[in-house]
Amino acid sequence: MRLRPCICFCWFACVVLVGLASPSWSAGQETSSNQSYRVPRTPDGQPDLQGFWSNQTFTPLERPEGVTSAFYTEEELAAREGRVAVRESAQTEPGTIPDVHYDFTQFGLDRSQAARAQNLRTALIVDPPDGRLPPVNASGRRQAEIREAEQALLGGRWDSAEANQLDDRCIMMRGVGPPMLNSGYNANYHIVQGPGQVMILSEMIHDARVIPLEGHSNPPDSFNQWIGLSRGRWDGETLVVETTNFNGKNPLQGSGQRMRVTERFTRVADDVIRYQFTVDDPGTWDQPWSAEMPMQKTRGPLFEFACHEGNYGLYNTLVGARLEEQQAAEASLQPK
Repeated sequence: MRLRPCICFCWFACVVLVGLASPSWSAGQETSSNQSYRVPRTPDGQPDLQGFWSNQTFTPLERPEGVTSAFYTEEELAAREGRVAVRESAQTEPGTIPDVHYDFTQFGLDRSQAARAQNLRTALIVDPPDGRLPPVNASGRRQAEIREAEQALLGGRWDSAEANQLDDRCIMMRGVGPPMLNSGYNANYHIVQGPGQVMILSEMIHDARVIPLEGHSNPPDSFNQWIGLSRGRWDGETLVVETTNFNGKNPLQGSGQRMRVTERFTRVADDVIRYQFTVDDPGTWDQPWSAEMPMQKTRGPLFEFACHEGNYGLYNTLVGARLEEQQAAEASLQPK
């Protein structure tokens, strides 16, 4: 259940939100007109970030092997996106497993069909400068070994409900946020502001973050949640959100409970928010790492994300796995 998960009825929202926008701003190429852009205000004077936004992108988190430049030219980007789009659409040809799942292009789930701002960066990661994640430290490696041992005690992925991955059962999807990484499809968010707080609703998995602004105390270290606890403040025209208190059960690139995510939301055009974030987790990496991407304004509303078949079909999933094991055991007993 990564880019092509079990059947989800969430495609309804994508049908409405489809439409490739003509961006007025390109990530990494701010113009003087963008620098002089005047951000609209909410009735209580906050910079207005409200609306429906998409972080859909073809740009990978890490810079691909063999790519040495931080930016593509527009021609290079068009060629690369074209190759990826052809490869992804080819996966839905009749008779293939994805085709039995459903045709992503038919329901507007293909990345090439989604609203997205142009991003000339070769990777979302901007620091370290090589566009790659820092090496995992000794503590992070021990952390990974413990997780692998815990998973081994549960058996194989289909041995029990507990052994299923979180996204198998539509409980949690890595990358939904924070930080808010592109999820492949349903990469849409609804931002609503009110006095003293901001709400960010993610279409994927339908998680909502209600973010208190200045004046709220930090939670105790012992109070941990799946997507952590967020606190926000304004830094000029930029909304800064710091999130801590993760439970470590939904790791980002191997992260742990000590992870701190600092996000920055800056509206740089009527239809674009520049989204930046820094991940600091000394229990996994010896240095923080940062990434940046544009969020493109899109159409709403977001419809219900009804991803429940992972739980509804769990019985049949486990029965099927036991049947395959039985068939393999019987085959091994046949004379050769």
